[in-house]
Amino acid sequence: MDALRYMVAHRGIAVPLQLGARAFHRVMKPDHDDAPPEQHEFLRRRFEALLERDLANVQRGAYPRDLLFSLPWATYARTFPAVLREVPRVWWRRVQNRFDELPENINRSHHPAYYLRNFHWQSDGWFSERSAGLYDVGVELLFLGAADVMRRMALPPLVENIQRHPWPRVVDVACGTGRFLEQLHRTLPRAKLYGLDLSHPYLAEAGRVLRHVPDVSLMCDSAEHMPFADRFFDAATSIFLLHELPRDARRRVVREAMRVLRPGGVLVVCDSAQLSDGRDIRWFLEAFQELYHEPYYASYLRDDVEQVLRACGFHVEGSESHYLSKVVVARKP
Repeated sequence: MDALRYMVAHRGIAVPLQLGARAFHRVMKPDHDDAPPEQHEFLRRRFEALLERDLANVQRGAYPRDLLFSLPWATYARTFPAVLREVPRVWWRRVQNRFDELPENINRSHHPAYYLRNFHWQSDGWFSERSAGLYDVGVELLFLGAADVMRRMALPPLVENIQRHPWPRVVDVACGTGRFLEQLHRTLPRAKLYGLDLSHPYLAEAGRVLRHVPDVSLMCDSAEHMPFADRFFDAATSIFLLHELPRDARRRVVREAMRVLRPGGVLVVCDSAQLSDGRDIRWFLEAFQELYHEPYYASYLRDDVEQVLRACGFHVEGSESHYLSKVVVARKP
């Protein structure tokens, strides 16, 4: 019954969200051609395969059943009117190419230049409570209710590598609003969790999401210069961070992950799929960079995560593609 309830819920949510996403894309870029029907069918099959993997992971005990139904849809429903009110602002920002429209009260000298943008044309970039409050529901709308599911694909290899440690220490690099840390706590409640992010408002939102988690530390600092001692962590995660970094910054972040991991520690990266992950999703990946303000995405698509990790000294143990994402597992020698 759980499987039936789960599949019906996700399929029922995906259909109207897909129609809404297509309408939004038409507003954002009226001259943008839609994908051929066979491309949509292939993506639909990848979506179904993701849901099946989610169920299979629960059945084999990789993470708890309650994660299948953990999305706060009531909260998202209350937030949805605010998301709709943002659409005209996002459209106008895109028309005027105001990628640098940010709150006036921010201290720009405290942030790297590549960070001072309103990624995705979202109001205030990463610099306001409003942006942080709307982020999760916006991402779920974009991925047809599958964003949390894609994040969960990082849990099985992570837990497999740290569950033998009595009190494992894990850092989520660029933890954002804390959604992945919350899933990890439910899966491995004895782990000591750390969240690192460069945005005070997003960390404040993460504090609310993680208010029931007793052993979590949230720190505002740069992933390029982590405020942790060498060899401090048993594991590190990077969830949808690398595609929002310039090429050199990607490598600096990975090298920092190498530094703070103990020998034998594991790094799990969950991020956007790349061009090397298959021709059948190429249209959607390339369309994403045209429809949304993702200044470093074109570079990321051709900068294979596996090769980046190897170049920084990691041993890559596995890589899998899930829907529009990929999960890469690497170990520090």
